[in-house]
This record gives sequence, structure tokens and C-alpha cells, in this order.
Amino acid sequence: MKLSEIFKNINIVDANFKIDENKEIKKIAFHTDDVVEDAIFVAIKGYITDGHKYIKKAKKLGAEIAVVENFVDVDINQIKVQNSRIALADMATNFYKDPSKEVRVIGITATNGKTTTAFMVDSILKEDKRNTAIIGTVLTRYADVKIPSVLTTPESLILQSYIRDMLDKNITDVTMEVSSSAQELFRDKNIDFDIVTFNNLGREHIDQHGSFEKYFHYKSRLIRYAKSDAIAILNADDEMIYSLKDKTKARVLSFSLENENADFGISNLDLSTGKGKYIFNINRDVELKDFTIRKSSIYVELGSVGYSSVMNSVVAIIVALCLKIEKNVIKDALKNFKGVERRFELIFDEDFKILDDHFANEKNIDATMETLKMMKYNNLNILYAIRGNRGVEVNREITERLVKWIKILRPKNLSATLSKDTVKQKDKVTEDELNIFKSILKENNIECKIYDTLEEAINNSIDLSKNGDVLLLAGCQGMDKGAKFAKEKLLNDNKVKDIKGFSNRIDNRIC
Repeated sequence: MKLSEIFKNINIVDANFKIDENKEIKKIAFHTDDVVEDAIFVAIKGYITDGHKYIKKAKKLGAEIAVVENFVDVDINQIKVQNSRIALADMATNFYKDPSKEVRVIGITATNGKTTTAFMVDSILKEDKRNTAIIGTVLTRYADVKIPSVLTTPESLILQSYIRDMLDKNITDVTMEVSSSAQELFRDKNIDFDIVTFNNLGREHIDQHGSFEKYFHYKSRLIRYAKSDAIAILNADDEMIYSLKDKTKARVLSFSLENENADFGISNLDLSTGKGKYIFNINRDVELKDFTIRKSSIYVELGSVGYSSVMNSVVAIIVALCLKIEKNVIKDALKNFKGVERRFELIFDEDFKILDDHFANEKNIDATMETLKMMKYNNLNILYAIRGNRGVEVNREITERLVKWIKILRPKNLSATLSKDTVKQKDKVTEDELNIFKSILKENNIECKIYDTLEEAINNSIDLSKNGDVLLLAGCQGMDKGAKFAKEKLLNDNKVKDIKGFSNRIDNRIC
């Protein structure tokens, strides 16, 4: 592509050479691993390092031009811009010819539940026989492509390249998780969203953004910047989220799990088995651009477990209704959807149940434990993988919230693991983190056996689980391999009856 096309509508502050607008460029790169001959290298500033440090290496690898925020002492043609991340997003849009305008894009943001909501929406779209794509925390998947994710929302250049390839493979509907980081760092800039949702809000990622106010500011960009012919779905039970109804050009639809004042709500919720059953209510006629969603009710049975799944499914249903998908298609898809890995996932449901949850923060813990409170079982056993390398305060908050629920649910057995056999250095539990966990339990007179390895902890926890019990595998990175060890243990003990169903839930995992 010609240089003039790549830099169309981009403000160039300065350049240290005479720009040849007809110069042909083969590739744009922001990482030196992707540099080829005649490429443009864009030096972006990240949390850990600064791309300006790698311009010399990019030059050696064949980069023709470097896009910079400040000129560097390297013998390479340099184009100076005010913000290289914004420039990267705009260059990528031009280079890949703005592909998101040619597909339907659904953007989902929330503190908790983005992944499950996205997978639910994708499942409904698939049930409706559409050619779908999903981009999010677990993976990017479309057609015959499956790419494990590094970021919830990819960098702008990668994102635009994915969507261009999706178009080439006849994808019609893209469901995408949109993180607060993506919005702060302009990864989602220029994406033409048709439907956007803001599901819930919690005090997460505050350290990254500097304050809760800044976190909300970036999180809410998805709604505030939505186009006039888009639909914005907002949680009316959260005052801050619902305040965005007056700050967007989009057509706003609201939902509530607490009252009937919103456009959509629920009643008759039953979580006794862990799998939600409820009535989804369209509380009034909802007028959209070219059709009306009529006031009515839908009886919903979820195939996934957890109270969070109920909220996520409500959002997914609204998205589907806005896309004119038939109610029976929606119902079938949600009943067949078994959940997302490690999101209150029911991985074993025979003589006893094993639930696997990433237990990432206080709000997530509350949703998990609230569901357990509504479930029917004999005894509860909990195995918690202590969160490593996240700091004393994070572990204090998680442990204190865990203690609160232990006093309510009174599990028969509580154990924890350092997962030394599975975690990498960046996720190892520090001595201070272990000590704060131990001290809070001791202050509350709670006994807990702590294992060095995840495998031993899983094996012993399964041995303690009897008929009618529930075993909760809780924790983030330290519990990622828990299901694998559970499978090995249960198969060795000949406790699995539905071998195919059990294996499929574990063998197809990304983590």
C-alpha cells in the first residue's frame, strides 16, 4: 500500500526526511519480531517498556520508516506523531481498509462476565446459523482459525488484521470483549460497533488506571463513543452505568435483575441445581430502528451454572432480540451452552459435583458463593489456589472475602495450594502473600491444610468428596491446571461414567 494511503487523515507533526507519498509499504509492525523489509515500525509506549528503545533493532531487520512520538538518534527515516498508539490504530484501519464497517460487531464490557457473555452471544448466533467470530480473553476464534489470547482485546493493528481476515472468510457477526485497558490505549479505536453493552462495574484494575474514577472513565468510552445508529445495553441496577444513558448518541436499552422499571428483567429465578431457570420479561414494547420487540415473557433454562450466568444470559438475550433472532433459537442455544472454562464451570456432575472458578476478585467471589448458597448439596469442600505475585493487599481482600463466605456456607473441608508444580515465576506465591493468607485464617479460627503442589491438593480434595457433595476448585492462574489433575484422578479411580462428556469439557480447554 502507498504511504499516502496509510497516512490518510493522520496528523503528522514532523518528519526527518522528505516523505515520498508513492512509497510502497509491505507491512506495519509495532513489535520487532514482525518487522520485514520495507516495513513501517511504530514505536508505542507500553506499561513495561517503550518501543522507541527498539527502533535501532527494527532498522537492522529492514524497517524503512519509524513512527515516533519523539525523534531518536538512529539513522532511519522517522515520522513524528502526537500519540503513536492513536497513529497505529488509524494506520491499521487504513491499511486493512476499515473492515469492521462491513461486518456486524457486538462489543461487550464489564468488570466481570465479559467472557461468558461473549460466548453466550456467539452460541446464540451459531444456533441461528450465522458465520460468527469471537475475540476475547480466552481466544480469538473464527472459521478454521483458533488463536489463544495474550490480551482480552488485541492491539489495534492485530485487531484490524483479524477482522479483515474474518471478512475474507465470510464472517458476518463478530462478538468482542472490550477491556478498560483497550479503551485507554486505543486498541479498539475505529471499530464500528453496532451493539455495545455495559454489564456490571466493580473496583478492579484501579492500580492500572490510577483511580476508580479513571477506570470508569475508560470503561465507559465504549458507551459514550457509540455511534447514533448503535444500540447500547445498560445495567439499570448500577447507578454509574445507567447514568451513561444521557451521555451516548446510541439507542439505550436497559435491564434490571431487581425491579420492573427497566426495559427487560427477570422473575421466578431458581438456582437450586446451580443451573439457572427463570422467566425473562420484556416489560414494554421496545421500538428499534426498523422493528419492535413486543412485550412478552420467555421461560429460560441455562445449561451453564452460577448466578453470574443469569446476568450474562440476560444481556445475551437482549443482544439476540435486537438482531431479530427467534425466541426458540435463543432458548435452545442457552440450554445447550455449558459455560466457559474456569468461569464457575461444572466440570464433573455425577456422584458429586466439581465446580471450577477463577475466583479473581471480591465481586467474582460474591457471585460464586451466592450461587452455592442457593444450591442444594450435602457438604461443600473448597480448594483454593492462593493468588501469586499480586501483592499483599490483593490477597488480603480475597482472603477476607473468602472468610466471610466460609462463615456463611460452613464448608466441611477447606484447603489451599501454592501450585508450585504448575505456575510460572510471574505467578508464584510470595512469602508475604502466604503469610497474610495464613494470618487472616488464624485470626478467624479457620483451619486450612496448605499443599505445595496442585496435583496433591486436587487428589486429596477428591478423596474427601462423597456422594451429593460439591467440590469448588477456586483460584486464578494457580488453578488453571486443576481440571487436568481432576480428570487423571477420577479416571484412575474409575469414578467417571460419562467419559466422553467429561473428557470433552477438559480436553478442549485453552489453558
